[in-house]
Amino acid sequence: MTYLATALQAFFTDYVHTQRNLSDNTIASYRDTWRLLIKHVCTTTATSADQIRLEDIDREKVTAFLDHLTNERTNTAATRNARLIAIRFLFTHILPDHPEHAETIRRILTIPPAKTTKPLISYLNDDETDALLAAPDTATWTGRRDQMMLALVINTGLRISELISLSTTSIHTGTSPYIECEGKGRKHRATPISTKTRDQMRTYLTERHTRPGNALFPGPHGDALSRDAIERRLAIHIRTAAESCPSLRPKHVTMHTLRHTTAMNLLHAGVDITVIALWLGHEQTSTTDVYLHADMTTKKDALEKTRPPEVVPGTYTPAPGILTWLEAL
Repeated sequence: MTYLATALQAFFTDYVHTQRNLSDNTIASYRDTWRLLIKHVCTTTATSADQIRLEDIDREKVTAFLDHLTNERTNTAATRNARLIAIRFLFTHILPDHPEHAETIRRILTIPPAKTTKPLISYLNDDETDALLAAPDTATWTGRRDQMMLALVINTGLRISELISLSTTSIHTGTSPYIECEGKGRKHRATPISTKTRDQMRTYLTERHTRPGNALFPGPHGDALSRDAIERRLAIHIRTAAESCPSLRPKHVTMHTLRHTTAMNLLHAGVDITVIALWLGHEQTSTTDVYLHADMTTKKDALEKTRPPEVVPGTYTPAPGILTWLEAL
């Protein structure tokens, strides 16, 4: 009889850190999954957490837990699938050491993921971007910090986790300006910045060095802004920007929306999709293909290339007489 606690301790203290060197975010996600699963098993079976045996976690209990996430916690299919991956990862790891539970583990590993739909991405157009960058009050330090932060993200497409990790030494403002960061999966990458952003950053750093801490975008005490704090600051500026740019009002804008904006700006500039994938730190270009699907400009250009020579270019507009007739119906 093997208790689940023993397997979990070995998994989290040795395997994910030493052998796999997983990122802190991934480890935290796996930890939260198992914490939720154990609490669910304790609630539904009246068993204490320390007394749960490895064989107690079978396909039926895992399926019930996934249903609980969907129906009671109202998690999305993507979140449910992420939890399922975390469960599978542990059982795949322990399978060779526990052949006596092979059939139970095999049945868990065959649980299918939920089907997901990928909505079209949201991004800001040029007018919306300009309105957002003009929203912070640059008469204050907080406003100047926020404007620099937003401008940098729109220029580079950094993830919010990458943004938080930046220090004052991460930015290089020489002849070929760029910014260094630790990307997803602990991958080190460098991303160029425009000369306009470089000049703005030089001015910002002059003031930043007079303040405590080493974070590039600090809070009141010099520590890096948290994820929630950054999203709150963005929400404030979006509300302000929406006053001069009404098209922002129906949009749900997050920091990841700004990352999408970077990608779409590059795509509209004619940059190859493989270069955009490299710019954003995507391992596979298939991840970046979503921007092709969302780009109506590219689709219209492709449609225009199929236009017969005798057809007048541009969007079709019916004759005025037809409109008059329709309005009279």
